[in-house]
Amino acid sequence: MKDGTADARPDGTALAARLAAQAAPVAVGLLVLLLWEGLVRALAVPPWILPGPVAIGTALVADWPLLGPSLLVTLRIALLSLLISAAAGAGLALLFAQSRWLERALFPYAVVLQVTPVVAIAPLILIWTDDVTASLLICATIVAFFPILANTATGLRSADRNLEDLFRLYGATRRQSLLLLRVPAALPWFLAGLRVAGGLALIGAVVAEFVAGAGGAGSGLAFRILEASFQLRIPRMFAALALISASGIAIFAALGLLQRLLLRRWHESELRRER
Repeated sequence: MKDGTADARPDGTALAARLAAQAAPVAVGLLVLLLWEGLVRALAVPPWILPGPVAIGTALVADWPLLGPSLLVTLRIALLSLLISAAAGAGLALLFAQSRWLERALFPYAVVLQVTPVVAIAPLILIWTDDVTASLLICATIVAFFPILANTATGLRSADRNLEDLFRLYGATRRQSLLLLRVPAALPWFLAGLRVAGGLALIGAVVAEFVAGAGGAGSGLAFRILEASFQLRIPRMFAALALISASGIAIFAALGLLQRLLLRRWHESELRRER
């Protein structure tokens, strides 16, 4: 303790506990993989029924010239749809914040899009657009759009009423109240919706690829899974699944890092994490 203030640095025990908590998911994952490989070898399970992690890793390395470009195709669709969903969802939420009548008129149709299975409307979108890439982008955007719209609209309505009264007291315009009070209040909600939408955009892209079933040089990972299942190359199919899962984790982690960077200096959710 110096000058009556406590040292804010964590002690050795707290640091060790934090490192152990961060390493726990990796340890559990490695344990599951070891158990999986051991059971497959002990029970002599054929690789065309259930390959082990070693066989999947071998297939991933051997088939990377095929799976790598497909991964880029799927990621491009997912990320583009996420950007479109973020812009459209946040923009429409801002319009809803300016007009309650507009929100009551249009929000039910956003709910209809959310509850309609994309696998049911994807064939229609394929027919109407007559372009596989555009149809995949539309399907993925539909899936990822609603969480951003709903979260941002809720966040814009969640500004502190005492601060709203203070803004009115000082004669702030509606635009000033929106930009200086309601938008900052909605930012944590928007970022939370964005993290959810990131995974949904990837899911929407994969589901749309399954429905499209289009082959060729521009095929995504979903087509590679279908192709591998038809050819009974199960290790390749699991390798493609592993790439999809790893991509989803990477997108979620990247958006989580963005959320932390934007909120860590002022929002309570991140300030408590720093303690």
